[in-house]
Amino acid sequence: MTFELLDFLSLPGDAAKPNEDAFGHDATSAVVLDGATPLGDGLMPGPSDAAWIAQFGVRRLLAHLRDGEGARKALRGALADAQKSFEALRRHPPEEMWQTPCASMMLAVAGEGGVEFLSFGDCAALVQPEGGAVMVVGETFDKRAAEAKRAQAIAKEKNLSPASGLSRPEFLGALRGMRNRINSGNTWLFSPDAKAASHAARRIVKAASGTKLLLASDGFLALASDYGAYGADSLMQAAVEKGLKVLGEELRAIEAGDAGGDRFPRFKKSDDATALLLKIN
Repeated sequence: MTFELLDFLSLPGDAAKPNEDAFGHDATSAVVLDGATPLGDGLMPGPSDAAWIAQFGVRRLLAHLRDGEGARKALRGALADAQKSFEALRRHPPEEMWQTPCASMMLAVAGEGGVEFLSFGDCAALVQPEGGAVMVVGETFDKRAAEAKRAQAIAKEKNLSPASGLSRPEFLGALRGMRNRINSGNTWLFSPDAKAASHAARRIVKAASGTKLLLASDGFLALASDYGAYGADSLMQAAVEKGLKVLGEELRAIEAGDAGGDRFPRFKKSDDATALLLKIN
């Protein structure tokens, strides 16, 4: 069983800022990582700690998988690599958890008769057997609905438009408080902490030749989860028939028409949006 790449897209949320999504693939694996937007000054060299963790994570995950390691072992190895690099390169140790780079993830690894998925946060995968209905792997739809409610509530309390931006001082206290809960309880992300590997959600989906997969960050999936332009089935159909570039244009047009987030509450006008469309052979 192998993956064939049919299409891909990765758009920055703001052309003037780094794209903090990253993706990669080879014959038997594919991954999307969505770095969490920094909520203050970075600790790592480079323009963005979030872009660093996403790009580093993709490289190391694929490297461990190419060495023949299974999905969970490869994840543990990539997290350990990130931990070692973070401790060696950071300007100083983080004083609070919100300062630690972290990312959502969707990893797909082909195996005998099926695909193993490991995930953190709100990246997701759509899986469609040839001629069948779409299955959603991941928690994007639930998590995005909860975030929209938070954005609306905080914006109302502060008397601001929801999409004013994560860096607004009126938002930072609440957002840092939420980020401080990462890597505790049931809230774990891809981060410089090898222990997180044990907390990644795992799902195995039986899949035959002809099955299509769409791995995506929440910024792309907002077309369905936030804006209601598509459902899971119609989004997959549109990805195949229209192409991801056209869907990216539709996404940005919706966001431009609601720049303040009053119709679709969110913390920023546009998020980084990444998607990989693959077919199983």
